Amino acid sequence: MTLKDAYNYCVYFLSANGVDEAEFKALCIVCSVAGIKNSEYETHKEDTVMLKPVANALWKLKNGEPLQYVLGKWDFYESEFYVGRGVLIPRPETEELTDLAVKSAKNMNSPLVYDLCSGSGCIGISIAKAVPQSSVYCVEKSADAMTYLLKNAKGVSNAHAVSGDVLKADSFNDIAQNSIDIIVSNPPYIKTAEIPNLQREVLFEPKEALDGGENGFDFYKYIIKEWKRFLKPGGLLLFEIGEEQGWEITSLLKENNYKNISVKNDMYGNARIAVSQK
Repeated sequence: MTLKDAYNYCVYFLSANGVDEAEFKALCIVCSVAGIKNSEYETHKEDTVMLKPVANALWKLKNGEPLQYVLGKWDFYESEFYVGRGVLIPRPETEELTDLAVKSAKNMNSPLVYDLCSGSGCIGISIAKAVPQSSVYCVEKSADAMTYLLKNAKGVSNAHAVSGDVLKADSFNDIAQNSIDIIVSNPPYIKTAEIPNLQREVLFEPKEALDGGENGFDFYKYIIKEWKRFLKPGGLLLFEIGEEQGWEITSLLKENNYKNISVKNDMYGNARIAVSQK
């Protein structure tokens, strides 16, 4: 079967089974199986391709599995990250948080950065790659996510995977007080009661990477209060937040005496990034 024939069949199969973005997903599947970039499809569409891995991918998508898991990797901030069941999928809006952290780190001298609730490591490892003079520690509790974090960090000498529970700050006794330049985090922030109503594909992602507690603020409250002592005076605390959480996050930061607090909009005009300084 040629790549073109496989693509056409994938579009037909996915459309017939009500899978959205059938053309894009079909292109991703056939190019992944062929080992080429999507942009190279036109010059390789007459190449032959194995049918079995294409069919396996189609059935996974039909059953609701996210495209990123099916492919096993996904592009994020100029790099490709391994992903799969047990780890949160990197999303475009998180690239904006990452870019803000990178720009801030570039203005610092050998910055110490902690990426809390790191998951695949997409934020922290991207910072480490973009700012070679930085030392970045990616903290993750889940053993499943740690598998991907370690794989993604391989070869990035200034990125360090740390197995630990962000909600137990006292256990990080190797971190000196007033030592961290930037804490960046995309923590779980969905209300527990809302999780069963999420899109089918999202429910394939680990609940512990989504569940922010009854009101969605469990991780924010803890990090804002308990991790503050690790930040240098003037150190940055950068969060990804839910689009309706800006006011509450701002209030929490003010209550804990952070300075220069602001909430920034993402590319879609939604308030998704909270910025503050110790």
